[in-house]
Order: sequence, then structure tokens, then C-alpha cells
Amino acid sequence: MRVIVVGAGIIGLSTAWYLRRLGAEVTIIDPFPALGASHAAAGMIAPAAEVVWGQTPLYPLMQASAQMYPEFAAEVASAAEAGLGFSDVGTLVCAGDRADLQALRELREAQSQSGFDTELITGSAARAVEPSLSPAVAGAVHISGDRSIDPRRVCAALLSVLSTGSGSLIRQRAAGLVRVGEATVGVEINDGRRLEADQVILCAGSTNNTIHGAPQLPLREVWGDVLRLRAPAEATPLLTRTIRGLVNGRSVYLVPRPDGEIVLGASSREDGRSGTPGGAIHRLLADGQRLVPGVLDAEITDITTRARPGSPDDLPMIGRIDSGCIVSTGYFRHGILLAPFGGRLGAELALGTVSDWPPDGSLESVSPHRFTTETTAGPNHATAYSTRSIS
Repeated sequence: MRVIVVGAGIIGLSTAWYLRRLGAEVTIIDPFPALGASHAAAGMIAPAAEVVWGQTPLYPLMQASAQMYPEFAAEVASAAEAGLGFSDVGTLVCAGDRADLQALRELREAQSQSGFDTELITGSAARAVEPSLSPAVAGAVHISGDRSIDPRRVCAALLSVLSTGSGSLIRQRAAGLVRVGEATVGVEINDGRRLEADQVILCAGSTNNTIHGAPQLPLREVWGDVLRLRAPAEATPLLTRTIRGLVNGRSVYLVPRPDGEIVLGASSREDGRSGTPGGAIHRLLADGQRLVPGVLDAEITDITTRARPGSPDDLPMIGRIDSGCIVSTGYFRHGILLAPFGGRLGAELALGTVSDWPPDGSLESVSPHRFTTETTAGPNHATAYSTRSIS
């Protein structure tokens, strides 16, 4: 089967990876592969630390994807003969002061109610594990099962594997969908060529709605600013595990890499500004310093600002739009964590091979049709989307 994947972020590349494993001939279309939101991401595989009040349907998806990650990462690393910066040493979620500690206690209660195994420890116990933590840290939640990975390395590895063998990578923009009647049969790219396919999977993130003929989904751009730092040689490693925290109620994280790099993030704003606000960088450094004072001695090696695609309920939208088109977008800040889940599900939906592995209710919770007001008789087709086709 010939499948076109539009978008070469980690969701598009993971989807193409699973398609290839299932025997499909895959063509990937993206003018700037792996340079979107995935390029900025820190790479936390941390379902417990991602618990937020009111997002219960998301938890089974995160848990399932986290369980898939070790095998997924090992297979990609083996195929590409490359390291992915994979770490499994866990997370400390820290409270910047006693007021933040109360919020942290409430968060741990939500984690426990959702079935996650966590441990509340004192600030001194947290510093015994991570000596670089500030003396002001009032307490922490220890999550031993969390992992992290370097998304830039993952995407580079996937690109190297998927650019060989059957299929291809086309560095062009997808201008529109080619449709015959109500069915998508291909993609037109911006040089005018029309590429035919048995199935098209849209993994274009926040740019989905700019593709002519694509369903106009309720996507919003959530901008994030991320810093990459490197501590002085005498202070390396500054950290050995992911540090997440609350500082005056604001979330902040520091993710160490095996090579000594530290990722500090992330702001979250919906102001439409694609540039990097100075105030966002100032707050990140100030909040990071409250938890780990040594970050102010580190060299800033990279500042990245990208838009993450969010849905109204912050769950992804994965499902069939017509007999020839699947959509897989709206992952918000969970794109890295959900990559194995979203990649496998999108691939199997396109090929019609979905088995009983997804958690109960997950297909309904991620259906793009959950935001429509009228549908046809079947769950796989909706009439409420606005589409304009190239025929």
C-alpha cells in the first residue's frame, strides 16, 4: 500500500516508522523535516509528572505510550545505529517554597488517584539525591519510573532510516489534498506535482489547517520557549535526573542529557508571537535558578521558540476523515511522550489493522469527530468539517 505522511515531526516520523514495519510504501512530505515543535521539545517520558486536574482521559494514553517507549527507542536506535540520549533515572518534582509545597501535595493526590506510583520526600532528602538543588526547595515528589530521551536525536535517527529503502522524503510543502468525490487520493505539493496514494495521513501539527482541502480542525498554537545550556566542566554533571518544579505556582523543568547538556523550559503562551520574548527567557532562568542555582553559571547554547498544536481539550486528534485520509495532530505538549502511541495508531488506522491494544475508550477520546455537531451513520466519517479539495 502507498501511504503519504504529511509532516516530519516526531509524530509524522513515528507514524512512517510503524507504516514501514507493517509493509507500506511511505512517502514523507515536509519542507523542513524535524525542525518544528519536536526540535524544541525536552523529551520527558513522564506520564505521572504530566498529570493535570481535569484531563483523566489522557492518562491511559500516556501510560500506554510510556510502556511502548523502551522497545520503540531500542528498535529505532538499532536500525539507525545511533544513540538517542535515553535515560531512565526518574524525576524529582520540586516545590520552590512552602506555598508551592501545598500545591505539590495536591498534585501528588491527583497522581495517586490516577494510579501512579509516587513518593513525597523532604527537601533535604531531595538534595541528598541531587546535591545541586537549592536549599530553599521545600519538598519534592520522587517518580522513579519516569524516563527521558533527546527528541532531536530520535528525529535524526528516524530520518536516517526512513530516507532509505522503499518510499522517500520530499522536502516540499503540501499545498493541498487531491480528492475524487469525497475521497482523498493524493497530495499536491507546492511545485505543482500531484502525488497519488492509497492513504494520506496528516501529521502537520499546527499547520494542518493551511493545507488546501484539509479538514479545518479546532487547533490552537501554544507557543513555548526553551533554552539549552551547558554547565562548566568542573560542575558537570550538574544534574543526574529530570527536575520539574513549581516556583510561585509556575511550572519549570530541567532535563539533563547524557552528554552534559541541560534543557530548561518551558514557557506556555497563546499570544501568537513567533519570536522569543525577553521576559520569557528571564522567567525561565529565574525559576530555574530558584530550584538549581548552578544554572546561572551555565552557558546558553541554544534558544528555541516553537508552536505546539493544541486541541480544545488538550487531547490529540487521531482518526479517519474520509476513506483515504487520516489526521493525527493536536498533541499539545505531549507529542514526544505520545509518539509511539500516536505513530502506531495512525499507521494501523490507515492500513485497517488496529487490534485491541489501545486502552479502552481511547479511540473515542482521540477521535477528531468529538468536536463536531453532526455526523453520518458511522463513526469514521463526519460532515461537519469544512474542506476545500483540489480535484
